[in-house]
Amino acid sequence: MLSCFRLARPAGDASQQGGASASSPRLPFAASLFAPSPSTSGIKNPWPSSDAATDDMEKKRWDSMESWSMLLDTAMGPSSSGPGESSSSSRHSGRREEWMADLSHLFIGNKFAAGANSRIYRGIYKQRAVAVKMVRIPERDEARRALLEDQFNSEVAFLSRLYHPNIVQFIAACKKPPVYCIITEYMSQGTLRMYLNKKDPYSLSPETILKLALDISRGMEYLHAQGVIHRDLKSQNLLLNDEMRVKVADFGTSCLETRCQATKGNKGTYRWMAPEMIKEKPYTRKVDVYSFGIVLWELTTCLLPFQGMTPVQAAYAASEKNLRPPLSSSCPPVLNNLIKRCWSANPARRPEFSYIVSVLDKYDHCVKDGTPIMVSQELRLWSNFARIFRIGCIANNLSIPVHA
Repeated sequence: MLSCFRLARPAGDASQQGGASASSPRLPFAASLFAPSPSTSGIKNPWPSSDAATDDMEKKRWDSMESWSMLLDTAMGPSSSGPGESSSSSRHSGRREEWMADLSHLFIGNKFAAGANSRIYRGIYKQRAVAVKMVRIPERDEARRALLEDQFNSEVAFLSRLYHPNIVQFIAACKKPPVYCIITEYMSQGTLRMYLNKKDPYSLSPETILKLALDISRGMEYLHAQGVIHRDLKSQNLLLNDEMRVKVADFGTSCLETRCQATKGNKGTYRWMAPEMIKEKPYTRKVDVYSFGIVLWELTTCLLPFQGMTPVQAAYAASEKNLRPPLSSSCPPVLNNLIKRCWSANPARRPEFSYIVSVLDKYDHCVKDGTPIMVSQELRLWSNFARIFRIGCIANNLSIPVHA
């Protein structure tokens, strides 16, 4: 069992001051960071069905809490041991994990995102701006508790071992039921979906699309090189920092490729989910490539995929009718063809991320040189890009029909 250190309380009782100490820093409001967690589909009611009145009170109490330190105090209790005793207990129960949070160095600011069982706050940890994702573990719903614990353990296990400029940086974590928290770097510009929501349809320039798409594909290339399948790649799980660089986040549903086949059911979010996963068929890391195809389409349109459909309708359209969101007529043919290849119904026809990075990087160089790639009509996508790699940018304003 993991343990965590008690959050040092500043002078004055926060519980008597509306959930925040007078000396505790109140940080500026941030629009959003992570998508509500957990994002697993099919769970309609996270609250236990028995004893509805008690559950409603518990939910209202949880919803009313603005200070993470209040919930931490509830979890640890008035007789809980201090930092020294917690550390001692951890030594007796097993090796103290390197990523264990020392909560005496954590200061909590404003809440800026929330899910059914999670809250996300801006904070400061060891004099560094951070995001604190806090998960409430229900006490009586065994299935829900097991799911949330698995997602927490998965996210910490992967994040604490991944190091890449396009993967959100893990800092620390704490696990002491009913409070689980994950501390990561703070991404000031929120999610990619938030960014796109503020843009007019079809308004992103090719340069901006390529910059963002390269960040995402490089992060995913690294992830797959580590043998990890994300399984919930979507614009809500892609975060932006001050420099407008994108980082992949939220590994609660991720798995090692060698072990994914042992899991049951579908994972992720229907609008971005590959058809084989929707149908609960065997799948590979190519499910992430499909999801990337949907994200790349979002970049070229700034729209929500399968807009006007419910998530279930979107899943049915993609898996049973082989429908995809309409491509932008103003999008460069190279990008539209890459999108088609990524969201092909046949996983074997979807490229690897190493190939995607190569194509985007080559196209980015051509755009910056002022000689964008235009693809010849009679050439197929694969042979065409092979030609591009050999002779560089070509001038021809025709596109290739690529079938899913």
